[in-house]
Amino acid sequence: MTVVILAGGQSRRMGRDKLRLTLEGETLLARAVRRYSEAFPRVLVSVAGPEKFPELGDRRVFDRYPGAGPLAGLHAGLLEAGEAVFLTGADMPFSSPEKALALTALCGEADACVLTDTDGRWEPLFGYYRPSVLPKAEELLSSGRRSMGALLASVGLREVSLPELGEGPDSPLLRNLNVPEDYEKLRLELGS
Repeated sequence: MTVVILAGGQSRRMGRDKLRLTLEGETLLARAVRRYSEAFPRVLVSVAGPEKFPELGDRRVFDRYPGAGPLAGLHAGLLEAGEAVFLTGADMPFSSPEKALALTALCGEADACVLTDTDGRWEPLFGYYRPSVLPKAEELLSSGRRSMGALLASVGLREVSLPELGEGPDSPLLRNLNVPEDYEKLRLELGS
């Protein structure tokens, strides 16, 4: 299985490239790549185009549908990997490779398996996707639709709750950084 780390966003709400922000001495992107590389044989990084993160070299995959968000990243990752992928966001500092493996093991025969938050909402950016979702992703993208929810609603889906992964309601697993206040709060918590 290949991990696809999404790194194609524009960081509009953060006001600067959030994946270059540092935590404990490394950028958010480098942290995600390192952590997942320790647990998975192959890690790809989905970026909007070749000008983004050239230092990653051939780890990068490029969106075939520019500006179409995470669905385009999943689509590009599945095409490049040629096998099932685990999808996560680089802006999720507590995204756990161990929990990713646990979620994948719970998928059964479903086309996709995603974590749900405490309100039962899907978190498509912490999920396992088989190549069987590729035709639907292609259909959605080619018709101008970019909703991960539309993809999940149209394939065989296994939902996994936080308790099923041994996580409580206050778990930081799905926490992401979108605005400067998120980043400053996390830095204070970590003492960095």
